[in-house]
Amino acid sequence: MWVGLLRHICRLLFKVQVSGIEHIPQHDRLLIVANHESFLDGLLLGLFLPKRATFVVHSEVLKKPLFRLFLSLTPYLAVNPSSPLAMKKVVQRLNAGENVVIFPEGRITLTGALMKVYDGPGFVAAKTGVQVLPVRVEGAAQSYFGRLPDGHPRKLFPQVSLKVMPITSIEIQAPNDAPMTAKQRRRLAGEAMRVIMQRMLYQSQQRKTLFSAFLDTIDLFGAHTRIIEDLNQVEETYQALLKKSLALGRIASKISVPGEAIGVLMPNLTNTLALILGMSALGRVPAMLNFTAGAAGMQNACIAAKVRKVITSRQFLATAKLEEVVAQLQDIEVYYLEDLRRQFGVMDRLWLMAYALHRPRAVQAPMQPNDTAVILFTSGSEGKPKGVVHSHQNILSNIHQIMAIHDFNPSDKFMMALPMFHAFGFTGTLLPVLRGIRTLLFPSPLQYKLIPEVIYDRGCTIFFSTSTFLAHYAKFAHPYDFHKLRIVIAGAEKLNEEVRRVYQEKFGIRVLEGYGTTECAPVLSSNTLMASRTGSVGQFAPGIDYRLLPVPGIDEGGLLQVKGDNIMQGYYLYDQPGVLIPPKEGWYDTGDVVQLDADGFIFIKGRVKRFAKVAGEMVSLETVEKLAVTAAPEFQHAATTQSDASRGETIVLYTTDPDLKREDLQMVAKNTGAPEIAIARKIITVNAIPLLGTGKTDYVSLKQMAEQA
Repeated sequence: MWVGLLRHICRLLFKVQVSGIEHIPQHDRLLIVANHESFLDGLLLGLFLPKRATFVVHSEVLKKPLFRLFLSLTPYLAVNPSSPLAMKKVVQRLNAGENVVIFPEGRITLTGALMKVYDGPGFVAAKTGVQVLPVRVEGAAQSYFGRLPDGHPRKLFPQVSLKVMPITSIEIQAPNDAPMTAKQRRRLAGEAMRVIMQRMLYQSQQRKTLFSAFLDTIDLFGAHTRIIEDLNQVEETYQALLKKSLALGRIASKISVPGEAIGVLMPNLTNTLALILGMSALGRVPAMLNFTAGAAGMQNACIAAKVRKVITSRQFLATAKLEEVVAQLQDIEVYYLEDLRRQFGVMDRLWLMAYALHRPRAVQAPMQPNDTAVILFTSGSEGKPKGVVHSHQNILSNIHQIMAIHDFNPSDKFMMALPMFHAFGFTGTLLPVLRGIRTLLFPSPLQYKLIPEVIYDRGCTIFFSTSTFLAHYAKFAHPYDFHKLRIVIAGAEKLNEEVRRVYQEKFGIRVLEGYGTTECAPVLSSNTLMASRTGSVGQFAPGIDYRLLPVPGIDEGGLLQVKGDNIMQGYYLYDQPGVLIPPKEGWYDTGDVVQLDADGFIFIKGRVKRFAKVAGEMVSLETVEKLAVTAAPEFQHAATTQSDASRGETIVLYTTDPDLKREDLQMVAKNTGAPEIAIARKIITVNAIPLLGTGKTDYVSLKQMAEQA
């Protein structure tokens, strides 16, 4: 009777929804694991899961009379999760055929994200061989029974959902079947449980469109929550951002038809994000043009994606000195926001204020999660840029994948200086806005002196960047400028070891290296505060399948191909404008040769296109550059090849170090065990290594320089 009454009360107060009941097997002896959001979690699981189970609770909970009362309604086992002996009791219960519910985190989340996962629950699952049933608790953290700090949304009675995921299991297998100690088995089991929990957080997300996700975030955090600012130093609310989005979307719809791709040529500003969200709301597709690519690069991008119209700003073009570049674009209608705003008449204002702002979901164009959301473009570092077509689901899936492995939360503040035409910048800008995290947009990553000062002044805690840019910021930053930064993630290129060292020694920051591509929206893997290995790019994010294909001439590692919800819909190519070419059978070929260790950490050996064939042997140009970096860490280096009739190819090293000699490289190679053939035969000193606007090395220009030399 009491159970039925409590179930009815919880349904009434928290509108509890349970999904995935079909995943619960008929048999017993299950280990049920759940994320821990609040003091309500155990009660809700006991009331709404159709399985009688023993609840594993922290011994401290028994000190509270109210919880002792609730626990009297169900079997429970009080343990201290940090004690290795505690799990023996759990093993006994499972071996006796009981179902057991346990929270692998051992405590209620203080961040809203997954916290430390203890090894014990994983060890129990591995030792007993039971099936693991993950359950996602969502919404309870926003109640006053949660323990989230200020800044997180709070409601008296938030809606709570329980999402039951498919069963899984943990099997521990040593690499090469080598014998393992009990401590090693326990650690591996704990890692496996962490992966299960992260996968659960990712898989339980709903499929939406960008604009509907934006509106859901407003509903959760409140329209008057301050969320975004740019160099105008005005922190705008969700309501203000929504108003701008609807207005700019209406303006864009006046010059286009639903489904049309429109070029966006704008810097990192609040208005740019509002334009993207507004176009998405009204069914237009933003094509993010790289304004650092020059007239030819932008023209080729427009041709590939069949973009006939571009929205930009006169003020931006004048500031960036791009008037002449834009003037060279052919067969492109250029629209200026300053002019388009004058077309926003009385009826448009009436539509916005009296209707759209009050019923934004009714205004939204009919769209599905798998419809095209954005067109990004490859950097063109190896040829003409390709249009990379992403759906709403691609972008949102990648955001969910990132949030499943990193604990970004509303107490943080993002610094986003990477341009939105860059995949890392595009998703990196949407992520905090769609997660209630304050964001500072900075117009250019090239302001090396100013950016550290802005990070210090505005109290930013999260920073996405590239190794090249981080190196420049470190030169000008005061040791205290980054004192509030708690997470710095480097992507888009290999993290320089000198950059890693400088940030650790000068700022006390562990730079977390990640890996991704524009085609993957972009993140595939990342080191995290919870799982990191120096020299690697982390472990795959949940929801990504992978395979390694053998590469002739390369013994260690293989060509990486990936599959998942974040993988692009396909390419638009210059030679086939507007024709979508999807990945074959859903597998995207990254073009990278990688190696995985026993724990699943990824080590990139280099791009297939960046291997030289010298005297019949395959040589990674990444290795060539690494030797140079080790020999002269304070300088920049880049390797390419020249044709050689006798050897096939000759390696050419470009460097900004005027004193670097081949003898220096030979000494490093000898000390590190690198092959002699990886030492560049030619060393050319330059004032600067050519870079793309994204901070990547411009290997096309470098190759041309080598051939001309």
